[in-house]
Amino acid sequence: MTPQLLSLKKEISRKKLDAILISSVANIIYLTNFSYFSHYEREAFLLVLKNKQYILTDGRYAEAIKENTQNFDLIEISSSLTFEKTLKNLAKKHRIKYLGVEENNLTAKEHKKLSRLLNDLSHFTVADLRMIKNPSEISAIEEACRLGDKTFEHVITLINRGVTERQLGFEIEFFIKKHGADISFPPIVAFGKNSAIPHHKSSDKRLTTKDKIVLLDFGAKVNNYCSDMTRTVFFGKPTRKQKRIYETVLEAQQKAIEYLKSLIINHKSIAAKEVDKVARNYIISKNYNTIPHSVGHGIGLEVHEKPIISPKSKDILKAGMVFSIEPGIYIPGFGGVRIEDLVVLENFSPRLLTHSSKDIIQL
Repeated sequence: MTPQLLSLKKEISRKKLDAILISSVANIIYLTNFSYFSHYEREAFLLVLKNKQYILTDGRYAEAIKENTQNFDLIEISSSLTFEKTLKNLAKKHRIKYLGVEENNLTAKEHKKLSRLLNDLSHFTVADLRMIKNPSEISAIEEACRLGDKTFEHVITLINRGVTERQLGFEIEFFIKKHGADISFPPIVAFGKNSAIPHHKSSDKRLTTKDKIVLLDFGAKVNNYCSDMTRTVFFGKPTRKQKRIYETVLEAQQKAIEYLKSLIINHKSIAAKEVDKVARNYIISKNYNTIPHSVGHGIGLEVHEKPIISPKSKDILKAGMVFSIEPGIYIPGFGGVRIEDLVVLENFSPRLLTHSSKDIIQL
């Protein structure tokens, strides 16, 4: 039995539940290492008890599950043996009264159905278990980051006058897929004024000499684990104002990373919100508006997961966690700069997993 499954079973006992129903695809992958299910449709559930666990899905995946999973009994859902009927049978068989469910993953309709089957439902999340990565998880993220660095080296050679944001986004995606991986999320490519929109949707805007700023935010996915990085480069010589913004963002990021190092060296607890505060306050001290997003987020099977590095975060950063540090400055009508790297916390220091240059790049 995997360490992930053992940890989950301990949580079942600790929370005095009879079983947990897992519905999110990321958590199904985490517990089974089976990644065939769609992220856009409800194709499977896991039912995990203290001494038994099931995969509930339809016949399309039966053979693949038998070949690629261990520790789980397969129950095939069909028109005659519906999910509701199956869960009712299992609840009766195992005397399930108290069931944990992922409320933030279920639809209102699904929650109503479950409530009719079992009266005592309580919210349960696997997010906390996934925060600490084991060596194989970190290795997969590192590999994804290496591909991300190669992608950056490649894509900056394609930044030329007349290219569109959408074309560069396609080139990023094609390069990653050509190297046997997948994208973590649709790449963000933003020229000029569009770079002031943190999550800009790449458009057909063509690059001109007036745009100057080119913001690239993308990630690769290797063995189900994601990378994420952002670099901002300049098409032509940056103006004094653009250069100052870039240097402020870079300094804010470096101060946050140095703060992490100082706490680790002094064996002090690391509150995620304090790391956010260091970068955020530095940017404000330079007379820019506050960062309109969190300074960082965890990464793993999903591109955004715990821990969250934000002003209201209650997370404590610990060894084994992998997360981004990504301060930014955004000026509507002018443009923006964001620099993002992934960091893994180790016992003696934070270690960068992304290594693309952060010097001012003028193309």
